[in-house]
Amino acid sequence: MAVEILPLTPERFPDLATLFEQGGDPKWCWCTWFRFRGRDFKNSTGAQNRADFEAATAALAPQRAPGLVAYEGGVAVGWTSLGPREDFDRLMHARVLAPVDDTPVWSIVCFVVGRASRSKGVGRALLAAAIDYARHHGATTLEAYPVDTQARHITSANAAGGTLSMFERAGFEVVTWRQANAKTTPRPIVRRILDPAPTSSVPSRSSSFDEG
Repeated sequence: MAVEILPLTPERFPDLATLFEQGGDPKWCWCTWFRFRGRDFKNSTGAQNRADFEAATAALAPQRAPGLVAYEGGVAVGWTSLGPREDFDRLMHARVLAPVDDTPVWSIVCFVVGRASRSKGVGRALLAAAIDYARHHGATTLEAYPVDTQARHITSANAAGGTLSMFERAGFEVVTWRQANAKTTPRPIVRRILDPAPTSSVPSRSSSFDEG
């Protein structure tokens, strides 16, 4: 599957909206769950979350984007959210996903793939582009919080953080396992150390991947 990966900009926000409006958690969350601590279904609406995320996108532009959009044939089919850990207020105050150490990291917190585009390599293409994008914006360590699908069957909604196997195939390694208590399923925290981007290169604003 040939997809084009582009950073989210204010001009591309309507494209992302067509993806999120397909339904499910994205239609309510608008990728605000990790960005705003204490936000849930009871105290926020989809319209409020969309407005706040659109404002966050505008505030970051043009220095960097809050994530990357995958396009096929000019239509948004996938999304991943990433940035310095400090971008995500919920992460900054998390207990289970508390910082492993003092290493400055960029975090990948979620993926969204349109229903018709699943199982076609969109998530892998987004992850490859996220690695490249983080490297070109100065990140030296990339961190994520996937689910281990070997341990249990999960729904697509619960796999929003990506799967452990996908990250391991991309060169990430588990640095620790965390759980809230003895009865909850342990969650991995994975990292990949990034080589510095070549000093002569221009930060990538677009990447193309041909997924078989």
